[in-house]
Amino acid sequence: MKISLFDLKAQYKALKKEVNEVFSSVSSTGSFIKGRFLEEFEKKFARFIGVKYCVGVASGTDALHLALRVLDIKRGDEVIMPVNTFIASPYATLYTGAKPVFVDIDPETYNIDVNKIESKIAKKTKALLPVHLYGQPADMDKIMFIAKKYNLAVIEDSCQAHGAIYKKRKVGGFGDLSVSSFYPGKNLGAYGDGGSITTNSKKFAERIVRLREYGGITKYLYDEIGMNSRLDALQAAILTVKLKYLKKWNARRRKLASYYNRKFKEEVPHIVTSHVIDNVVPVYHLYVIRIPRRDQLAKFLEIRGIHTGIHYPIPLHLQKSLKFLGYKKGDFPVAEKVCSEILSLPMYPELTHSQQDYIVKSIREFFDHEN
Repeated sequence: MKISLFDLKAQYKALKKEVNEVFSSVSSTGSFIKGRFLEEFEKKFARFIGVKYCVGVASGTDALHLALRVLDIKRGDEVIMPVNTFIASPYATLYTGAKPVFVDIDPETYNIDVNKIESKIAKKTKALLPVHLYGQPADMDKIMFIAKKYNLAVIEDSCQAHGAIYKKRKVGGFGDLSVSSFYPGKNLGAYGDGGSITTNSKKFAERIVRLREYGGITKYLYDEIGMNSRLDALQAAILTVKLKYLKKWNARRRKLASYYNRKFKEEVPHIVTSHVIDNVVPVYHLYVIRIPRRDQLAKFLEIRGIHTGIHYPIPLHLQKSLKFLGYKKGDFPVAEKVCSEILSLPMYPELTHSQQDYIVKSIREFFDHEN
């Protein structure tokens, strides 16, 4: 049996007719940049999140960079973020000249440890950048309380959490700005790179529109230095099709996660699964377990045709490219331990219970063999 970590082919087969119609519709207009397809998606995604504005951009990384630009984050400023997340978070901060400041993670949720944020706040701190990692909402009440207390901006990184709910509100609507990635493997994924920024601020939205278009609204007239970061019409049209199914897909992911949880509890009880905090509805972009001898287990599963992943194997403070920030091994012990034990198992809406049974059975056989 072969089981992929993600199966984008299965999703395409289910949407083939609608997607092919979209290709034809966009192509027949001859308008591939901006236009009605982008406007339609921006309106529908803003409505889905529950905010006033959505601006489509070229990628999740660009979304982070532009969100920081809109908040006037600049050289000498500091932005606080979790130490276990994708490299785009510190890179986008560095693009502005600001400094990323890392915080260790909660050992149960793997999100930023909200109890350690205040110790990192300094005079140069300008923003908090919480990440809803793996589709699990961060503790936004505490984050927003800290932000208000210290007069800090908040950028939510919702790239892995499209549709996740925190206390009856979708993530992406709590901070000053929220960023999304539509990389193909995301819960809402395009057929290439793509991203967006959502906000309730008209001022912010208008400036993002300007910045994504080289810094100008009128062609060849530029008010400030911007960049070329546009979500093209084809990707926007595909995302509009997929958005109709996102709620159903997320519900399916939760059922699959619940099934994994039950099977592990029954058959491999020492497997550690992620903890879900009260009053949230996660969307399980990834299903992550923690286990000693993670690398050996991954190799064992690969032999049995089961593809796995590690998100992420090296915490940010130990990345070679970020060595100049001055962190060292031991600075973030929770993240270092977690990153040595986490393993992402196959998770996508088309996954079947029989496939999950095979995965759990294979993991049980690994430990039976070890014993």
